[in-house]
Amino acid sequence: MEMDFIGKTALVTGSTSGIGRATALKLAERGAHVIVSGRDAERGRATVDAIHQAGGAADFIPANLNDAEDVRELARRALAISGGRVDILVNNAGIFPFGPTPEVSDEQLEAVAAVNVNAPFILVAELAPAMVAGNGGAVVNVTTMVANFGMAGMALYGSSKAALQLLTKAWAAEFGPHNVRVNAVSPGPTRTEGTAGMGEGLDQLASTTPAGRPGSAEDVADAIVFLASDAAHHVHGAVLPVDGGRIAV
Repeated sequence: MEMDFIGKTALVTGSTSGIGRATALKLAERGAHVIVSGRDAERGRATVDAIHQAGGAADFIPANLNDAEDVRELARRALAISGGRVDILVNNAGIFPFGPTPEVSDEQLEAVAAVNVNAPFILVAELAPAMVAGNGGAVVNVTTMVANFGMAGMALYGSSKAALQLLTKAWAAEFGPHNVRVNAVSPGPTRTEGTAGMGEGLDQLASTTPAGRPGSAEDVADAIVFLASDAAHHVHGAVLPVDGGRIAV
């Protein structure tokens, strides 16, 4: 079946909560061996346990994506677990500090670049060659609707994800001829553990969309699973909005 992942290994960054966790569960449900990754070992084990209890296969690798060598070690360990080839890479992990540009610290600048741009770059550089050698694979990047338009207080976050959207297209051009598909999803306001601190602001932002409400982690995960699957076999370099229609406004 086109949406089955039996015999495939998937690495999902930031998969101990939110969109990443929902994606890991859905991929495992469809037969993938999922490598769960994140900073919190307790939440990582809980995600792996949930997959095992549902009859799926999963392992956890802790990783600090703020550190380039830790990212490379994540790739090395993922390749070791998968027998030398990761079939699906989901670059989901991201940090999203909001606030006025003059208040952005050097530490925030470096952290956002490291996690949102550098880590996906390193993982693709480390994992795509084995996909090419194995004649196929899929990369799905998670961006954001504010990579497509300006919004006050989101210059740092939005620009980092705009960079990831350009990388999506560049990688599609680079690896597509080798049957490695690279695409992205662009979520809008989404209710997750990470956005809980936004309070009513999340609902207010969602009210500007045709859907009029925040999406769920599962909504975004469904789109990621589609792009990773053979059902999207002729989709390269696409950025799929999962934003309640905000792109239409």
